Amino acid sequence: MADRYLNFTGTAPGRFLTRRLGLPQPAPLLRHSPEHPHLHGQLLHLTAGEPAHREELAKLLAGTGLDVTSSAERPVAAVVDATAVTGLDSLAEVHAALHPVVRSLATGGRVVVLGAPPSPDDHHQAAVQQGLEGFVRSLGKEIGRGRTVNLVRVAGPVAAAESTLRFLLSPKSAYVSGQVIQVGGTEGELGAPADWDRPLAGRTALVTGAARGIGEAVAETLVRDGAEVVLLDVPSAEADLARVAGRLGGRALPLDITADDAGARIADFTADSGLDVLVHNAGITRDRRLANMPAERWSSVLDVNLASVLRTTDALLAAGAVRRGGAIVATASIAGIAGNTGQTNYAASKAGIVGLVRSLAPRAAAEHGVTVNAVAPGFIETKMTAAVPLFIREAGRRMNSLGQGGLPVDVAETTSWFASPGSGAVNGQVVRVCGQSLLGA
Repeated sequence: MADRYLNFTGTAPGRFLTRRLGLPQPAPLLRHSPEHPHLHGQLLHLTAGEPAHREELAKLLAGTGLDVTSSAERPVAAVVDATAVTGLDSLAEVHAALHPVVRSLATGGRVVVLGAPPSPDDHHQAAVQQGLEGFVRSLGKEIGRGRTVNLVRVAGPVAAAESTLRFLLSPKSAYVSGQVIQVGGTEGELGAPADWDRPLAGRTALVTGAARGIGEAVAETLVRDGAEVVLLDVPSAEADLARVAGRLGGRALPLDITADDAGARIADFTADSGLDVLVHNAGITRDRRLANMPAERWSSVLDVNLASVLRTTDALLAAGAVRRGGAIVATASIAGIAGNTGQTNYAASKAGIVGLVRSLAPRAAAEHGVTVNAVAPGFIETKMTAAVPLFIREAGRRMNSLGQGGLPVDVAETTSWFASPGSGAVNGQVVRVCGQSLLGA
């Protein structure tokens, strides 16, 4: 469904009226397309504290295709290296670096702050590095005009951040803001794809719930990035599944993911091609307040959204079906982070995904060479949200820093970044794709 409010605010009368009434003024987001695969313009490379790896970081930033400079009148992006910030004096340098920049940053621009993990042994360093999180989240809420702000904590060599920097400094991350992402510091394997424009070339990915909506968008994006796809959905959706598989040149696997032998059947189906990427996207809702929720509504949601993910992941890892250097990407939700009225079952299942990722990620990397991450969508424009009553739908769209709903492709872009072989140092992360929702952390 078209966002008429967003379209209206793009007109002169709309801008005047919304400004006078103090209403949100969302800016159209520049998303990836064949015509606009990259941001264009100057990237400000700034430093707070002692520059520990300025030349190496400059080389990584040059790989984004942007014109890297230390001064610009209207930059499209700014990266502040704050990894060496250890005290209040050097924290003040973050303010000094960005204070003169934020007004001039182009519409749809990007701010990325590089930090370090808070130290368990140095409480002064821990205090100021944690301070960067509050700084970034607050700046994301005030910067406006479709611009995003994110914090990347670098644990180890700065090269570990290359894939993440390329993602955050591109149109692919248009709906990702206010996020804290740690790279390195795990058993994940560092690597780089042969072609950054097709990082999944030669890889096979399986996407559950792929017959429509977000799952279809994920499959399409993985194919764009070079993957061969296996599309899984329930047998009742076989016609739609076959349509999507035919359009994308993939293979359809009609299968109830809640079946006890689902993992074994997936392993058999992908035995010839192997499996490099496993995307757990299938999910359902059965909303009711707890006082009115029968046991069947609880169990069906937990079975599809969480139990099936646990069973199939365990089975596929035990069988060695996901190759080393591969990736598992599960779908959480901001409901699992912030909670939501009428969704105790759904929120429990999606919070469970967060727990699964945080626990399994280090062991899966160490034992199988596989990363485990989760994407947590916010308000995404789908057929399901189009059926939500008007005022609730409008509230959902506006309750984020970007003032609008996301699109299925926004979730897909984040999934593909997780799946890239260049993201081997990104492990155990839960990234919200929610335009920096005002709900939750």
